[in-house]
This record gives sequence, C-alpha cells and structure tokens, in this order.
Amino acid sequence: MRTRIAIGAAGILLGLFGLFRLFTEIPGADLIMLAVWLVAAVAIHDGLLSPIVVGVGAAISRFVPPRGRRYLQAGLIVAASVIVIALPLIHRQNTQPTSKGILQQNFGGNLTVLLGIIAAVALVLYAIHVARDGLAGRQRPSAANDLPSEDHSSSTR
Repeated sequence: MRTRIAIGAAGILLGLFGLFRLFTEIPGADLIMLAVWLVAAVAIHDGLLSPIVVGVGAAISRFVPPRGRRYLQAGLIVAASVIVIALPLIHRQNTQPTSKGILQQNFGGNLTVLLGIIAAVALVLYAIHVARDGLAGRQRPSAANDLPSEDHSSSTR
C-alpha cells in the first residue's frame, strides 16, 4: 500500500511540475492553440472516430465469423488510433526548417509500415488462436482416459 501511495504522489508531483512548466515557459497564444487542439481532439474522437469505429465494428459483426472478429476489430481500433495521431504530422510535414528535423520524416511511409505491423500482429494472434483451437480439439482425452487407473498387482493377497 505504501508503494502505491508513493507512486501516486510521484505522479501528482510530476503532473504539477509539468503544469508549472507549461504555464511559465509557453507563451499565452500557444497555450490557447493547445487548448483549441485539445478540444478539437476530443471533438474529432467523440464525433467522428468513435461513430466510425462503432459502425465498422457493427458491419464486421455481420460479415466476419465470431472466431476472427475480435482480432480484426482490435486491429482496426489500434489502426484508427494510430492514424488519428499521424494525420496532423502528415499535414505539417516539411513545414519547418531543416534544423527542426522531427517534421522532416516520411510520415506517410512510416504510417504505412506501422499499419502493416498492426495488421501482421492481428493476423499472427488470430493464427495462434486457430492453432490452439486445433490442438485442443485433437488432444481431448477420451472418457476412458479420464478414469484413474486401478493397480491390481497388490502384494497383499
């Protein structure tokens, strides 16, 4: 319990330190833009992304068998979250001087690779699930094997 309290206190102190630095080192106009960005992020998530994910999930439940549905839905949710994070970076790509190299990357290519990795992980997890189901079906013990064996070779006759 003490460890949890210490970790919680450290988290609160780090959060307060971050707020202190945010309000003392960032100009007011940038803080307003940050607030607008945060409100827009919530609006985009709740008004656009969530309904799309729910709609796609409902469509998937009609056309994809239950065995693979959870892996496809999880992969699509993760992919949608990654796309939402990557879109502003793709939009702002090459808008900064070369000295600020973070916006000089190929975000479209990186996003494609990341989406491929997400799809591959979902596919591998589904394949593992199918393989486990197949092995479990073949290795089910018969009713005769469930009974304990009786030892009839007792030396007390």
